[in-house]
Amino acid sequence: MKFAIKSIVAAAAFVAAGAASAAATTVNVGDTLGGLQLGGGAGVLSFSVDLMSALDIGQVTVSSYSPGTASVTKDSFGSYSNVSASAPITSVTVDTATNNLLSVATAGGATQTSPVLKGVSIGGSLTVSDLNVDLANKKVYATVIGGNGVGTLSNFYLWDIVKPVTTEQFIAGNNRTLSAISGLQITSGGFNTFVQALGLLPLGKGALQSVTDFGTITTTMTVTPVPEPATYALMALGVAAIGVAARRRRA
Repeated sequence: MKFAIKSIVAAAAFVAAGAASAAATTVNVGDTLGGLQLGGGAGVLSFSVDLMSALDIGQVTVSSYSPGTASVTKDSFGSYSNVSASAPITSVTVDTATNNLLSVATAGGATQTSPVLKGVSIGGSLTVSDLNVDLANKKVYATVIGGNGVGTLSNFYLWDIVKPVTTEQFIAGNNRTLSAISGLQITSGGFNTFVQALGLLPLGKGALQSVTDFGTITTTMTVTPVPEPATYALMALGVAAIGVAARRRRA
């Protein structure tokens, strides 16, 4: 019995030590983790066809919100054929036990502006910026700035990711493309905020309700190996040795 109790205590201590080692660490651009430096990258939100159709109904315009950059293309009829917003990566959160990415954060985004349109909208604006894509829990948070009394909402729970998410790792690679995240389903709080900020009336609200998938987020990331201090020391010793040898030859 005493042996069993000791075994249970030892096992519990081992599990606790393992849990402690699996720490989540946030790496900002320019910081290093495990000899790797986050050089930067960008996240691109590409609007879905359904979302672009809803924008067309409300005659909503899309513009950049710095440091993000919006890209808009329309067809010959003036309807949206492509809308996307690119935002630079500011940080990633890494599980140090597995090296898996837990979340990716970006800065900037895009602003949507709705005009006064009978039956569709009383007019308004909505800015979605500073995305934080929680890969572990399949949720997307953002800073939302809205008109019509919405104001600024920080770290606002905006979308659920309803399709599978491939686990990515914090490994070396220049402009490495992470798997695209699709199946962005708006939360009830997000829907109500969009309606209020854009001043949507029944027709506009109905158009937004028809959007079941808001688009795809594709992220590219640059991670580069950084020599450890010991490596720099060895390089310095090597340079010094070459200098000594050169002086001896001259002597």
